[in-house]
Amino acid sequence: MGVVKLFRETRVFYLTQVALIPVIIEEFHLNLVEASLVATTPSLAGLLTNIPSGFLADRLSANRVLFASMTIEGISLLVVSQTRNFWMFVLALCFTRISDRLYHSSGLSTVTRVADQNQLNIALGVHNAFGNLGSAMGVLSLAAFLSILGWRWVYIFWAGPILAWAAIVLTSLDLKSTGLGRTEGIRETPLFRSISQILCYAFSIFLIAMIVREIGSTAVSTFMTTYFVTTIGLSESLASAIFGVGPIMGIMGALAGGYLGHRVGSRKALSLTILGAVISLSLLGFMRELYLVAFVYLVYAFFTYTVWSPITAIIAETTPSTARGLGYSVYFVAEGLVMSLTPVVAATVIEFSQIWMIFPFSIAFFLASIVIMQLLE
Repeated sequence: MGVVKLFRETRVFYLTQVALIPVIIEEFHLNLVEASLVATTPSLAGLLTNIPSGFLADRLSANRVLFASMTIEGISLLVVSQTRNFWMFVLALCFTRISDRLYHSSGLSTVTRVADQNQLNIALGVHNAFGNLGSAMGVLSLAAFLSILGWRWVYIFWAGPILAWAAIVLTSLDLKSTGLGRTEGIRETPLFRSISQILCYAFSIFLIAMIVREIGSTAVSTFMTTYFVTTIGLSESLASAIFGVGPIMGIMGALAGGYLGHRVGSRKALSLTILGAVISLSLLGFMRELYLVAFVYLVYAFFTYTVWSPITAIIAETTPSTARGLGYSVYFVAEGLVMSLTPVVAATVIEFSQIWMIFPFSIAFFLASIVIMQLLE
């Protein structure tokens, strides 16, 4: 699953599209609120497909779901590369988010089923590390193409490997087997009954905490390259390059998060990593020298990506195995709703103040999530 995640990490293109916001503003003649729709609208489209994706992940073999996901994404990227209309650009990005939901519900539930439960945090850390490597490759390739051929070529470049891997996963015997051996009782469980199985106290508290955390994370990630360009004075390609190095730190962060969760427990590991993000983000708002900005941002990125192994482990720990794909989907519904609404809200706050407001805005939500996490047993 790790190699599949490397070549199919749709968050590559979420990060790419938000890194492109300064370029899109100029090319399509938009204001900041209009440009924020490249993050908001696709997230809303993904939100609508979360629950159906999880329901399918619990009932179909992984190879079928992953094939559909990668095929949709590859075709969507080709459309993005060719469109000259902003709304068609946004529509094509919507399908990349739909493919993302199909992938994550199936991929994560498959990993949690086949991994040794005593090593679950470690397994998820490795899985997430591959995803962060894919994210880094996507955004760094954007920086390269911006300075050579133009931003559209990054979508053309990645469509080929993704479509090739779609054919490979369809014929994978290992992935086919993940759909076998489940009882008919699982397959026939009604959707609403499955949802009621996962909405226990622990999962509900966790979900609230993560909604609050995601508001802060989405706000700062959406406008980070814009901050680099407008406040620090970096070029668009250099801002994208620094932003793109973040997922490389995420490779180490994912492995560290898996190890930390294994040693101290998922909840404590998650609280510590969010606290690390708060401290580093607080410092970043005061940095102006390029080397300090880059260094502190990478420290922040490390802690931001470290959270994913504890998050995915907690979902696995608080949901039954028969509805685990649906459990991940419910989490992604909450995440997608936040990712859909936060960019516009944050852009409005910025319009009425200054762009540096993303720092106190995000920090407040990070701290609130840590407080809520303490209610989790």
